[in-house]
Amino acid sequence: MIKKALVFDSSTLINLASNGLLDVLVNLKKIFDGNFYITESVEYEVVEHPINIKKFELNALKLKNLIGDCLTMPEENNEISTLAKEIMESANHTFKARFKEKEEYVHLIDSGEASCLALSRLLSKKGVKNLIVIDERTTRMLGENPENLRKLFEKKFHTKVSSSESNYSTFKGFSFIRSSELMYIAYKKGMIELGNNTLDAVLYATKFHGASISRSEIETMKKL
Repeated sequence: MIKKALVFDSSTLINLASNGLLDVLVNLKKIFDGNFYITESVEYEVVEHPINIKKFELNALKLKNLIGDCLTMPEENNEISTLAKEIMESANHTFKARFKEKEEYVHLIDSGEASCLALSRLLSKKGVKNLIVIDERTTRMLGENPENLRKLFEKKFHTKVSSSESNYSTFKGFSFIRSSELMYIAYKKGMIELGNNTLDAVLYATKFHGASISRSEIETMKKL
């Protein structure tokens, strides 16, 4: 039985593919004593759907070739699907804001992110230590500090945002890592060598392709 795993969201896989860093991901898997997981929902988002769109076809083909070798599809598909629906329902009924004299729930996550959370929860119950590899900020904040996410939405929408705090417990216990941090690890292990500014280039490339990481965080990582 595996003892640790990484669960990949669409945002990170698309980021790495767009930056030509999938080979680095393959090399990381070779030294990782565990599984790199991709759920059915994420596979649909990064392979099945975009493979029919010319703009995204190449990245979809690259990612398709990784499934079964570098990326593993979990067996608990029905369990993941059922739990993902529950998580998505809870997430998308956690915050409510007033728009044009009408209160509406704020849509937070879709099936891909929900399936990653579901798989992570199931793995944890089995004693498998795991991280969700996700670049998208909303899901991470929902798990790490939902109250800060509520305040962020108030600033973004310029209106009061209420919350169902009883839902917060649904998102406790998850651990996250971004593509930027994953590539930092790869760099430290000597897997990325392009010259003197390699780390700077890689970290900013992941930022500009969707990783929610600040410039100050990047500059701090470069000094470590």
